[in-house]
Amino acid sequence: QVQLVESGGGLVQAGGSLRLSCAASGRISSINARNWYRQAPGEQRELVATISSGGSTNYADSVKARFTISRDNARNTVYLQMNSLKPEDTAVYFCNARVRTPYTVTFRDYWGQGTQVTVSS
Repeated sequence: QVQLVESGGGLVQAGGSLRLSCAASGRISSINARNWYRQAPGEQRELVATISSGGSTNYADSVKARFTISRDNARNTVYLQMNSLKPEDTAVYFCNARVRTPYTVTFRDYWGQGTQVTVSS
């Protein structure tokens, strides 16, 4: 079984920074794309940032130039550095990974449990 465990959420004032981490563990053969999503109350889950296995990144327009996604393949960990935080960044942040295990031919999606980020004005 594959597990994704997020950490690093919390309460911060507007303009502050937080760094989220997501560690993948279990029987993992390879990990393809790593993604961060967020979901605010009453809203749909939205894609915030993506990093490919080769390191290419993409960001939602709302977080460009403020958030940075990175990955440590040796540790199966992905990070989301969030700077200049705004109250509208308040949400539960979920990490997602496309993983292939020794038991599957294709990649499948796995999700973390989510971590709360609250930005006060």
